[in-house]
Amino acid sequence: MRAAWLAVLACVSTAAADPKAPVWRSYVVEADAIATSLTGRPGDASKGAQLMQQRQKSLCVLCHAGPFPEPHLQGTIAPDLAGVGARLSAAQLRLRIVDMKRLNPQSIMPTYYAAATDSAEARVGAQWRGKSILDAAEIEDLVAYLQTLR
Repeated sequence: MRAAWLAVLACVSTAAADPKAPVWRSYVVEADAIATSLTGRPGDASKGAQLMQQRQKSLCVLCHAGPFPEPHLQGTIAPDLAGVGARLSAAQLRLRIVDMKRLNPQSIMPTYYAAATDSAEARVGAQWRGKSILDAAEIEDLVAYLQTLR
C-alpha cells in the first residue's frame, strides 16, 4: 500500500480581510481516495443533485450521462454515472471530484478543488486565479448525491 501524503493547497484564507475569500482545507490522499470530508460533515445529497444539473456551475452533465432529467442534454465523453455509488466509495468519489488528474494525468476532467498553480496561471483568466470551481461544501454535496446512485 502506498504511503499517505498530505496535499496542501496553495491558497491561504484571508477571511478576516475578505469574508468572500475561499477557505482552503488541506486533505490527505491515501491510494485512490480522500477518506475525510473536506468540511468535517457529510454533504447534502439533494443539494448535490441540484448542483449536478447546473451546466454552468458543476459542468458534470456536459461530459457525463446518468439517471438525470433531460438525457438529451447529457454528455457521452466521460463514464456514465449510473450505479457509481455502488462502484466507488465516498472517499474514492471525493478524490475523483477534487482532482482526477492525481489518478489519471491525461484526464480531461477539471480539477474542481484547487486554486490555479503558478505553472497554470498563464492559462487561467485573471478573474479565476486563486479560485476553485467548487468549494468544499459543494464537493461534499456531490459526493453525497453520487453515493445515492446505486
